[in-house]
Amino acid sequence: MQRHFCNITHFAESKNLKAAFFRIMSNLSKGIIITGPTAVGKTALAVKLATRFGGEIISIDSRQVFRGMDLGTGKDLDEYGNIPYHLIDVAEPTEIYHLKRFLAESAGAFRQILERSRLPFFCGGTALYLNAILHRYELSGGEPNFAGRDELRELSAEELVRRLPPEIATSLADCERSNCERLRRRLEKSAPGGEPGGEPFPPFDKLVLGVYYPRSEIHRRIELRLDQRLDEGMIEEVRRLHEQGVTWEKLEFFGLEYRMVAQYLQGKIDRRTMRDSLLAKIRQFAKRQDIWFRKMEREGVRIHWVERGDEQEAVRLVEDFMAGRELPEPHIRLNDIHYGPKSN
Repeated sequence: MQRHFCNITHFAESKNLKAAFFRIMSNLSKGIIITGPTAVGKTALAVKLATRFGGEIISIDSRQVFRGMDLGTGKDLDEYGNIPYHLIDVAEPTEIYHLKRFLAESAGAFRQILERSRLPFFCGGTALYLNAILHRYELSGGEPNFAGRDELRELSAEELVRRLPPEIATSLADCERSNCERLRRRLEKSAPGGEPGGEPFPPFDKLVLGVYYPRSEIHRRIELRLDQRLDEGMIEEVRRLHEQGVTWEKLEFFGLEYRMVAQYLQGKIDRRTMRDSLLAKIRQFAKRQDIWFRKMEREGVRIHWVERGDEQEAVRLVEDFMAGRELPEPHIRLNDIHYGPKSN
């Protein structure tokens, strides 16, 4: 029997059979992913479900990892109450936090939650982080070479593409060809002599819930939230971060809110222009998120969109999922929803 088990284990070392073997031997642990565009209340729903099902929350937000970046990232720590959370406030804004570190730390949190016999809830909308978990990215190469990137920073996207090996350059998606940051990382990964990459995220049985609002309501929620955060001190937060040593350039790297407020604090734009430009850009960002979720659906990711974050509908889905019952087909599919050409 022992010899037979060892043979099975050896057989399962094949990369293509690892996930199937894990499912047979351990019946795959379960986890809930709660995602959606900005300003729809993902955290609120995650906290309600984690409270009901004895869970802990792993953030999949690339900016909430940084301490002191609260209002600009929508951290809303008061919402969590007594629910334990992970990957929030784990780095200083002056540090580099990259995908490889996220995968290692989120996998560690995931295993700890399971060891406590609690249910992991993943909450957030950072596309790269979510894809890395869903598709179990295997990252080749070592840590990002940020010093080396400085040498490439002056190159255009076209010049960066030309430096890539032909087999990689021809496989790039259209969106990658204009993303200089991603192209620099591609060059790092293709360089000879890189260290082995980290392990992919552990396999687990997933239920993906999305919080759905019609686009017009998302626009209203974005405006309400933006004005609330400005009133609560988002400008003062950015000023304080700069006084603590975060450069204007680094602040602009942190995304829309920090970029526009940094420009205002430097006197490049006035307050009204900052607010109105920020509102327009966040709405455009929400539209890009919508496009990305549609792409996820087309690629076979089954997203159960919960209209307006309805708790009872979400509870029914989680109960059926945890009991191993067959889930209904999603009753909302973004690919079936069409907006007019002037909708932003």
